[in-house]
Amino acid sequence: MSSKKIGFENSLLTEVVETGKCASCGTCVVVCPFGSLELAKGKPNVVKECKVCGICAQACPRYNWAMAKAEDFVFGRVRKPEEEFGVFRRIAIAQAKPTDIQKARQDGGATTAMLVAALQNGLIDGAVVSGKSQERPFLPVPILATTPEKIIESAGTKYSCSSALLALPEVIKQKKTQIAFVGTPCQIQAVRKMQVNGVKRYSAPIKYLVGLMCSECFDYEGLMETHIKGKLGINLNDITKMNIKGKMLVTTSAGTTAIPLADIKQYVRKSCSVCEDFSSELADISVGGLGLDGWTFTIIRTEKGEELFTNAEKTGFLESKPLEEGAFSKGLLLKLSKKKHDAAAAQAQPKQ
Repeated sequence: MSSKKIGFENSLLTEVVETGKCASCGTCVVVCPFGSLELAKGKPNVVKECKVCGICAQACPRYNWAMAKAEDFVFGRVRKPEEEFGVFRRIAIAQAKPTDIQKARQDGGATTAMLVAALQNGLIDGAVVSGKSQERPFLPVPILATTPEKIIESAGTKYSCSSALLALPEVIKQKKTQIAFVGTPCQIQAVRKMQVNGVKRYSAPIKYLVGLMCSECFDYEGLMETHIKGKLGINLNDITKMNIKGKMLVTTSAGTTAIPLADIKQYVRKSCSVCEDFSSELADISVGGLGLDGWTFTIIRTEKGEELFTNAEKTGFLESKPLEEGAFSKGLLLKLSKKKHDAAAAQAQPKQ
């Protein structure tokens, strides 16, 4: 059956949502031209009659996903067996130079520095990023940031799911034509699938894809409210930063609490288990902490990624240096990439 003529109920509902594969990216909701879908509690629901146009099936990253097809679209070829974390041009570690970005940064602040530099130098007219909810501390909210202040305000990792694609209608509303999109691997895949299949309305304004390295994300109610607030007694409003460096580190004005990852594994979103991509292998540029202190591990994958990175360097927003031979962070990248590939492959095996 052609995806061009298949409705939501016979494609995404049965093969993605009901099987627990839905990434809650919001892509299907955004691309539906009839407004038939809405995202509720992380899952798309039919709220108006489905017109069976098939566009949602053409955009969903968890429905009939073909990594090789996407790689060929982005890089002009499929990865080689030795390219264990995807196709790339070069690797560097980077650190933001402006003091206001340094104060807000997660690790090296490279993503924030690149976005602010691109905005101020006219490479982009906005960036889709994860802002912070005003009502629920560290709950990520997808926003279109159009000022350096808003980009800096959104710096830092939130470890719960942000349905980033839901910010794209605002891009159209504000008539932005050159934006950077920052997202996790599944969200990067969603944009690439739209591009591959010619779903242009929401993908056309996206000029740069900045991919976040991601092992998994957590259910907000479970991690933040049940465990950190309920079990550990930490006031969520007091948290100033969260990070993962072998353990989850929760920082407040009173100090930092280290939480063993085994204690919070139960709150990992189930759909993360089917994801094969740790390092956002289809992004223009991929970023992550990877055990580094005050630096961002950066994988420059495409010419566009090179342009974004170099612009920040040349205009004084970013300091960088090559990765040292045998660096621990490189080994960690290989380990985590293999772990995700193997776990996804195991999930894909037929159950006995």
